Amino acid sequence: MNFDFTPEDQTLLDKLAVLAADLPGEDQLAADDILEARAGALGVLERLAAADYLALGVRPADADKAVVSLAATETLAAGARSAMLMAAVSTRMLGRAVAAWGDEGQQTQWLHPLVAGRRLGALALSETGLNIDNDPLKTAARREGDDFRLGGKKSFVINAPLADVIGVVGLFEKRPALFLVSGKAEGLRVGARTPTMGHDALWLADLQLADTRLDAASVIQLPADVDLLDRLRLWENEILTAQALGLMRSTYETARDYAKSHRTGGKPIIAFQEVGFKLAEMLTLYQTAQLLAYRTVWTAAVDPKAARSLNWCAKVFATEAAEEVAGHALRILGKEGGHAGSQAAAAYRAVKLTQIAGTSTEIARVKIGDAALGY
Repeated sequence: MNFDFTPEDQTLLDKLAVLAADLPGEDQLAADDILEARAGALGVLERLAAADYLALGVRPADADKAVVSLAATETLAAGARSAMLMAAVSTRMLGRAVAAWGDEGQQTQWLHPLVAGRRLGALALSETGLNIDNDPLKTAARREGDDFRLGGKKSFVINAPLADVIGVVGLFEKRPALFLVSGKAEGLRVGARTPTMGHDALWLADLQLADTRLDAASVIQLPADVDLLDRLRLWENEILTAQALGLMRSTYETARDYAKSHRTGGKPIIAFQEVGFKLAEMLTLYQTAQLLAYRTVWTAAVDPKAARSLNWCAKVFATEAAEEVAGHALRILGKEGGHAGSQAAAAYRAVKLTQIAGTSTEIARVKIGDAALGY
């Protein structure tokens, strides 16, 4: 395993760090008007595409970019958490699926505009909760002549109200398939926006499909040896792990800089042993989580099945460590961290989504135990 970045990779990461700090903040992107919010989202995507981020690691041939892709996503999350999730769902979930299993026509129609930042995508996976693990797939399609009719309900779909295309995971002939549904399709009803703790700029909603008609070009059926749900869960957990890493990085750096500059008793508070110990623990948790996450995506690029257990371990460790790091930051910052607009307070709230979405930490622990026992 070689996690060293090339000079070109490091240049990209440095460029993304600057861009993330310059992107509109949560308050700026948290528009109540849907047209204003969509324009803001597309503006962010356009800038990310110009920075060579959106296409990074999306295509199967880019497996050697798995680690730098995670690092880039972490870098973006550190400065723009909601923008990262919005872009990652569009490209690293939906776009990656179309790149992996879509035909040439589907890639031309959907993938190319997504990675160019001209279109916004969503992925509708879960049925009634935040994850699919204990939630049987009921959304299904049937043939009607040369077309398909798709029906079902989906929950907690990131980007749904703003999306140009929604990848809906459903059953066809008792096997999971991916249905590419236009955001303006007849029979598609997107519910009211769901406010989400710690992610004020994120647009989520439930959706319902009432016998929605799709042509054959809008359906991706997978080879028999591909477990669609397993692969999508793997990618979703990678994104949430990267979000946790970004939150840890931003809160650690905020607390460190404050400890260096804020003085009490005639000296900077970093000189007090307890503050130094807390910063040391924060950095240890962050770097340990980072190495585990890097190893996970490197393994997944080589053998996705072998990466399952690592993926769950990284998700549990990183998302729970992020809460601990944010808590330490709040204690170091004192009143500076306690107000609602502080970086540490926002991270403390935002990290809860990373724990309960995807494979929740509780379910992941059960799966890790099963894997350890050889089930």
